[in-house]
Amino acid sequence: MKQPILKLNKIEKSFPGVKALDGASVNVYPAKVMALLGENGAGKSTLMKVLTGIYQMDSGAIEYQGKTVSFTDPRHSQLSGISIIHQELNLLPELTIAENIFLGREKTNLFGGINWPKMYQEADALLKRLNVKHSARERLGNLSLGEQQMVEIAKALSFKSQVIIMDEPTDALTDTETESLFNVIKELRQEGCGVVYISHRLKEIFEICDDITVLRDGKFIAETPVSNIDEESLIEMMVGRRLDELYPRIDAGKGKCSLAVKNLNADGVKDVCFSLNQGEILGVCGLMGAGRTELMKVIYGALKRHSGEILLEGKKINPSSPKQALDAGIAYISEDRKGDGLVLGLSVKENMSLCSLVSLSKGLQLNHKEESASVAKFIQSFNVKTPTQDQIIGNLSGGNQQKVAIAKGLMTDPKVLILDEPTRGVDVGAKKEIYQLINQFKAKGMSIILVSSEMPEVLGMSDRILVMHEGRISGEFNTVDANQEKLMACAVGRNHNEVTQ
Repeated sequence: MKQPILKLNKIEKSFPGVKALDGASVNVYPAKVMALLGENGAGKSTLMKVLTGIYQMDSGAIEYQGKTVSFTDPRHSQLSGISIIHQELNLLPELTIAENIFLGREKTNLFGGINWPKMYQEADALLKRLNVKHSARERLGNLSLGEQQMVEIAKALSFKSQVIIMDEPTDALTDTETESLFNVIKELRQEGCGVVYISHRLKEIFEICDDITVLRDGKFIAETPVSNIDEESLIEMMVGRRLDELYPRIDAGKGKCSLAVKNLNADGVKDVCFSLNQGEILGVCGLMGAGRTELMKVIYGALKRHSGEILLEGKKINPSSPKQALDAGIAYISEDRKGDGLVLGLSVKENMSLCSLVSLSKGLQLNHKEESASVAKFIQSFNVKTPTQDQIIGNLSGGNQQKVAIAKGLMTDPKVLILDEPTRGVDVGAKKEIYQLINQFKAKGMSIILVSSEMPEVLGMSDRILVMHEGRISGEFNTVDANQEKLMACAVGRNHNEVTQ
């Protein structure tokens, strides 16, 4: 094996109450893709932040191109040839694509002014390489989340780095965009670059990576070629235990109808009808842009309804704001936990109780004792890994943030819980914990809508499944009659009757 272009050796990093890295190591080889894997909280993102100078390590060593280095900030590491594509977008929606790509290092002419033609030309070339069908002059805010992620990738490529770190790069991408990204990764490999690929999508690891490094609880566990390991062994290595069954679906006695949606129309939603019973999980799937999130936001009052009816326990409701939906008994957990679900600068306690302040108050006074007791109960039952309730939530791992986001909805004691991509960006161990929590509330008779892009998740956890295509319901299945082929056929627009024949 070639000598590593980058070597992080026995890195240690502690925060108040938490040892995030405990001898973590990773090697990155030229012309190879190294997968960096582990559960949420294993230390992957912290290790990359130490590498790029966001955090300073307590001990250990970093070697880059044969020399011991220590980067003082992200700009220092970028100028040295190390780029990182973060899971959360670091872009400005009001600027153009080109302005975002070259922000802070704009192309200039001899007189120090911005050389706009050159900047647009170079940005357009990067977009073409990634197969993005937009002009570099377009305002970034006009792009979909997946397209914005491709701009983030273009920005990293513009540095012409020797090492590129990709942290959950396909999280918001369509299959076509993912394919374009994989083609670029193959090109980078041919050019001799070293790539660090962080993902919870194990299928991608086996498709695009050469080697695997596993971290657990901040410790280095193993480095191995992809060809030497299978998925089951890899999961065991990551979580330190066997996962006998990833989708622990339970049968709960179905109660009466809790939610009925009749002929609902809105932007992106066309004549949708469905019902949901107590003690039932209704799965909703479809391709990106099918209208799943739009439908949920209309029910939750976050998007305007043009026509149609929503009935909750037989009574017509007209939520025109999320507060009205919450008051009626509908809670919605957003697919974008950082943009819509959580306030990253607030504590775990403040985030969790945010929607329940009225029920936790007497008059105008918040009952702090009751608030702390309720939060403590959810932290324990959800197994949220946090040193205290007062820990800033932005310091928690993605999986623990997601548990807090779900707990925030459940603290309102809703009749209907809508979970939009509840396990996106969450590792296999935390996924199972979230599924078990969903089952607990299902067993108590709660009505749950599970929106997911992962068809195995929908098939594994739902009692019934709705498939959406272009804003409409294109298929409905009982789980026992469904499979991935049938769901995908409806997702691409084939008639339900054709699929079931």
